[in-house]
Amino acid sequence: MTVSSPDPSAPAGPRARSRADRARQVAEVLRRQIASGAFPSGVLPDERSLIADHGVSRNTVREALAVLRDEGAVERRQGVGTVIRGRTYEHTLERLTGLAETLAPYGPVSNEVRVADVVRPPREVARKLGVPDGGQVVYIERLRRLGADPLSLDLTYLVTDIGLPLLDADLAGRDLFGLIEESVGGPLGSASVTVHAVNADPGTSALLGTSPGQAVFTVERLTRLPDGRPVDLEFLRIRGDRLAFRAELGRGAGTPGSPPAGHGPAGTADDA
Repeated sequence: MTVSSPDPSAPAGPRARSRADRARQVAEVLRRQIASGAFPSGVLPDERSLIADHGVSRNTVREALAVLRDEGAVERRQGVGTVIRGRTYEHTLERLTGLAETLAPYGPVSNEVRVADVVRPPREVARKLGVPDGGQVVYIERLRRLGADPLSLDLTYLVTDIGLPLLDADLAGRDLFGLIEESVGGPLGSASVTVHAVNADPGTSALLGTSPGQAVFTVERLTRLPDGRPVDLEFLRIRGDRLAFRAELGRGAGTPGSPPAGHGPAGTADDA
């Protein structure tokens, strides 16, 4: 009998998934459930329940829990089960809100004011805020905590007519957005936000209480008044194990890849 060789042009069948692949999938689902507050008791379901919920083997569940333990998200306690160590909180990107506004249901947000002064800004900061060459801005640097735990390091540049009154305000106890709106007598308008992950430098790691080189979110947010004038540029370093970003998005009728209204060429904001 002649055995024919496989046709190299034939489409490949589905690749068998390894246990490590399945474990990472289970860990990701559990990670999101923890972030959304799905386990108010602070304890994950037992292994039998997780096996049934995810349709995987006991070994896969144990490997998924090991992934979360290595991240510091959970720990095993004798007689209790798998306990959530540090919850990840969700911050919506659908509305322009301050940290204390978003996290108020979970505890008090406090601010250690490290710097509050008038400075000459870096050229790129001046450009984005529309500050002329040689001009000045108000610079505020705060270490922010939820309860006793460090959460973010916020570096903020404000145009002087907005920022100067804030130097005498309660920077330790208030969100800047609320203070700005009180100062201008009305609501802020809009913001452009960019989020990516970086490995924290030693100084940032020490302030945020993370392991040296641990990844953190870095957020750039340029906030404008309703008339479109940029007034507040922030650079935030946020612990990735404590905050997750969430948004509900709709698919519009525009051509895929085309820029949204109010923007220039694809990927370039008019005022960026």
